[in-house]
Amino acid sequence: MNKRIYIAGCGGMLGEAFHAQFKDGYKLKCTDKNINEDWLSFLDFRDLDAYREDVKEFNPDYLFHLGAYTDLEFCEENADDTYATNTLAVENAVYLANELDIPLLYISTAGIFDGKKELYDDWDFPNPLGAYARSKYMGERFVVENAKRYLVCRAGWMMGAGPEKDKKFIQKLMKQLKNGQKELFIVNDKDGTPTYTHDFAKNVKHLIEQGYWGLYNMVCGGQTSRLEVARELLKILKLESSVKIKTVNSDHFKETYFAERPPCERLDNRKLKIRGANLMKDWKVALREYITDYYQGYFQQ
Repeated sequence: MNKRIYIAGCGGMLGEAFHAQFKDGYKLKCTDKNINEDWLSFLDFRDLDAYREDVKEFNPDYLFHLGAYTDLEFCEENADDTYATNTLAVENAVYLANELDIPLLYISTAGIFDGKKELYDDWDFPNPLGAYARSKYMGERFVVENAKRYLVCRAGWMMGAGPEKDKKFIQKLMKQLKNGQKELFIVNDKDGTPTYTHDFAKNVKHLIEQGYWGLYNMVCGGQTSRLEVARELLKILKLESSVKIKTVNSDHFKETYFAERPPCERLDNRKLKIRGANLMKDWKVALREYITDYYQGYFQQ
């Protein structure tokens, strides 16, 4: 009989990949406060009573808590709402997982580090800079300190789900290109590691099926920068000769992106590698796969 997974906050770009990767081997209940798929039902996981009732009714073998506010500017301007969503709701998930005596999955982020090092492994100590990073880190800490069994996976620069749900860097560039931009302004002072949602979901699945609980960095292979990612995207699209990249520093965008961001968010999947459980592809391979799978005919639409 298929194991049952309750996935809360499943309406975003990561949820799309989790639904795709787990739906065939597991019985899923996927919820979100934004119903944008026919496989989603409504739940606001900030409401502990509603969350408890819905989870207990489904009686899952695992609880996956995916949802969070990830717009750093929104988080800075709405700190209490951010903590309610990104921290207190995670505490709700821990209570429920412990009550049902089931494992909990929580998604953390490379953004919890201050960027003073060039590379962070699983055992480096976080130092979050803004409301988003603090809210995510306090969620991570609550899980690690209080959940009976847990999997905490730290993602990097997320990419996935295509133009409808991708709110991140790749889709922002793709939208500019679709609008006919011949010059892209790209920062030259931000380093990190892309993370393809499908690879991330597959690696989570592997850890759960092996029973490898705990805290893991989980990003694509290879260390890179915003600038290098943009160059690789143009190369994949065969636009490197027709679209110019103009390099700027982060101050160029400070009115739009005023929330503090670490200069370096590069993660090393050190623990996954030592365990022999690192399934994450190189970021260039993953980026090509993402564009091929989700952006066919995008410029003709």
